[in-house]
Amino acid sequence: MQQWWRDAVLYQVYPRSFSDSDGDGVGDLPGITARMDHISDLGADGIWLTPFNPSPWADGGYDVADFRDVDPLLGSLDDFDTMVRAAHERDLRVMIDIVPNHTSEAHPWFRAALAAGPGSPERDRYVFRDGRGPDGELPPSNWRSTFGGPAWTRVPDGQWYLHFFAPQQPDLNWDDPRVRDEFRDILRFWSRRGVDGFRVDVAYGLVKDLAEPLRDLVLVDGGRYEDIAANPDHPLMDRPGVHDVYRDWRRVLAEFDPPPTTVGEVWLPADRRIRYTRPDELDQTFNFDFLLTPWDAGSYRRVIDASITDAARTGTVATWVTNNHDLVRRVSVLGLPPGTDLRTWLLGDGRDPAPDLDLGTRRARALALLMLALPGSAYLYQGEELGLPEVADLPPEALEDPRWPRSGHTDKGRDGSRVPLPWTVDGPSHGFGDGGSWLPQPAGWGRWSVEAQAGDPGSTLNLYRRALAARRGFSADESLTWDAELDGGPLMAFWRGAQTLVLVNTGPDAVRLPPGEVLVASAELDGALPGDTAVWLRRPRAGDGQSCVSPR
Repeated sequence: MQQWWRDAVLYQVYPRSFSDSDGDGVGDLPGITARMDHISDLGADGIWLTPFNPSPWADGGYDVADFRDVDPLLGSLDDFDTMVRAAHERDLRVMIDIVPNHTSEAHPWFRAALAAGPGSPERDRYVFRDGRGPDGELPPSNWRSTFGGPAWTRVPDGQWYLHFFAPQQPDLNWDDPRVRDEFRDILRFWSRRGVDGFRVDVAYGLVKDLAEPLRDLVLVDGGRYEDIAANPDHPLMDRPGVHDVYRDWRRVLAEFDPPPTTVGEVWLPADRRIRYTRPDELDQTFNFDFLLTPWDAGSYRRVIDASITDAARTGTVATWVTNNHDLVRRVSVLGLPPGTDLRTWLLGDGRDPAPDLDLGTRRARALALLMLALPGSAYLYQGEELGLPEVADLPPEALEDPRWPRSGHTDKGRDGSRVPLPWTVDGPSHGFGDGGSWLPQPAGWGRWSVEAQAGDPGSTLNLYRRALAARRGFSADESLTWDAELDGGPLMAFWRGAQTLVLVNTGPDAVRLPPGEVLVASAELDGALPGDTAVWLRRPRAGDGQSCVSPR
């Protein structure tokens, strides 16, 4: 029997921004339960929830204070159980985030570490070090936080602690066996509550090289240290010992029938990323190469071929994603000139240049059909099915992303992709909740609402519904075959199974449309395939084509 995740479509929910059931302006678990039919009617196979645990919300919930509970803002464990039951009643799987790299500074462990002092067992669960220079006033190394500034913060007794992200997110020490025991128990806790899978945050960053003296890094691009090419033996990322963690987790999850699945967030080159999906480690990793591919057929061909081939090398399948909670929404990106610096663009409130949202929407719809036609699993981000653009003009006083203050107000961060969903055309929060929304929704947000689109056959919402329904006809077939006659230039042409031909035109000009029954198209067709448009055709396949296959 094929593992369910190999052809699944998972719908990512950012709980604070999905639906608010109690009118406090913040989305919650009962709100997800109340809107579960939206996800089911869309045709998804499951949901993935970003963190909902107790948190001071210094980093959107990724600063976890208790890994075994629900933040009171979002509900309770009973609410979680109710939500899981509602999902399972609709044959939807439930995947949740697990954040093993760090805790919140409010976590009892870190509070105990601060109280216990240097050299204590409590501090060994984190990464504390003495500073350099006279009286230790300099950080222990030149390591930088991914959010800007040093990766070290000094505490009153003079020691420094490591934080890969914000100072409110102290890194755990995975050399301490108590940390490993803790996360084994966390995995079991949620698996017993019916969770079907785990998305592993910063999956490549858990284990560090902490041998003294700490090694400084070659800093690149204004002080960042994420460049693996510049630091191939990186002390903070992709350490060999991280693979032992996932082999251990694999054994823990095998205690359950069926074992919950795992997908890792691994921002690494493909040759290093595929090591995480060896048969005794994680089931999948996210394919960020596809997400970052420019709107160009040749670029997509190369990434698709490489992704399918790389996944097959370790016996898994490729993952496909075009949006998530950390990046500018694709509708806006695809409407901007190629090469636009998105950080600079956001600083200008999205006005210089202004995106062509008609073009961006047209391309995003075609990209959705490309992604959903590919073999493997796909991950959708809430609001993607509505064609939401980035909210680039959020006022500075509304921003909550720690990147904004940590960067010295040069990086507005990720809040623009997290603005609460519009459910209705009108109302104070367009149906999100009775008490407004924690991030301001822009004027005209209701035009993208579920209510506005549900009855429109040509809407983006109904495009996704049609595509997900049609996808079930070939999703279990893990092969993709390029059509040797049609594929080339700005036109991508490939077969899924024996009867489904997928055509994606990334150029500006219309191309000849071969005969066949139209299953789903991203725009209206009139005997030709317009530019920036995709279509799935049902027709018999002739010839062998050129195959790119990931067989089981």
